[in-house]
Amino acid sequence: MVRGKIEIKRIEDVTSRQVTFSKRRKGLLKKAHELSVLCDAQVAAIVFSQKGRLYDFASSDMQKMIERCEIHRGEYFGAQRLQKQQYVQELKNEMAITMDKIKLLQLHCRKLMGQDLYSCSVEELKEITTKIEKSLTIVRSRKV
Repeated sequence: MVRGKIEIKRIEDVTSRQVTFSKRRKGLLKKAHELSVLCDAQVAAIVFSQKGRLYDFASSDMQKMIERCEIHRGEYFGAQRLQKQQYVQELKNEMAITMDKIKLLQLHCRKLMGQDLYSCSVEELKEITTKIEKSLTIVRSRKV
């Protein structure tokens, strides 16, 4: 007998749903047991019914396995949190560098526009004059 594919959706009929839950729960716990025996793996499965009844399987002490799971989860999320914090710090550093560049460019632009020239040294003033003269030459050559 070949089984047909079923559509995975909530079973509306309460009795059918309960029967399906029972069969699939038993199958799941059986698979967990087989996995632990065949592969010598530590396996735990916890299932709560719709009414809140607990069904579980553990190849060794369930409490120890839950504690072990908590430790690994803490390590995983701790590592993720650290990576996020490092990423945020990198972004903050990058933003600070970019903001400094923007400030320098704004200052340079103001100087080219003839503002804030009092803070310029003689060399900077000569450099600004040279840049302006080059720009004027380029503009004049375009007009001709």
